[in-house]
Amino acid sequence: MKKLELKVPPIAVFLLSILLMYGLKSLAPSFQVTVPFLHMTSFLFVVAALLIGGAAVHEFRKIKTTTNPIKPELASTMVCTGVFSYTRNPMYLAMLLLLIALGLWWEHLSVFLVGILFVSYLNRFQIKPEERALETLFGSKYLEYKGKVHRWF
Repeated sequence: MKKLELKVPPIAVFLLSILLMYGLKSLAPSFQVTVPFLHMTSFLFVVAALLIGGAAVHEFRKIKTTTNPIKPELASTMVCTGVFSYTRNPMYLAMLLLLIALGLWWEHLSVFLVGILFVSYLNRFQIKPEERALETLFGSKYLEYKGKVHRWF
C-alpha cells in the first residue's frame, strides 16, 4: 500500500469524501436525522474551518514555504507558529470540519463513517509520509515540535 503514499492530493480525497457522503445520503435516506439547530451548528463548523484553514495558509505565505502536500520534501522552513502551535495539520482539520458541516447540513449520519474514512486515509497515506519527510528535513527540531503539538487537535 506504500504506492498510495503522497499520491492523491488531500483536496481530491476531500472531494471524493463529499461524493461518498452524497451517495450514502441518496442510497440510505433512513439514516437521515432531524435535530434542532443542526443547520446553525453546521454554519459554526464552516466558520471554524475557514478560520483554521485561512490561518494555516497565512502562516505558509508569511514564511514563504511550499503548500504542496504531494512534495513535503520541498519545505524550506518548518511552520510551527500561529495555528500550527495548536495542530500540526490545520488544513486537513479544516477539511474535516467542512465534511462534518456538510453532513450536519444534509442531516445525515454518513458524516461519521466518511469522517472516519477521511481521517484514516489521510493519517496513513498523507500525514505519516509527510512526517517522515519533515523529520528527515528538520531532524530533532521537528521531533520536538511533534512531541508538543497533536496531529489533529
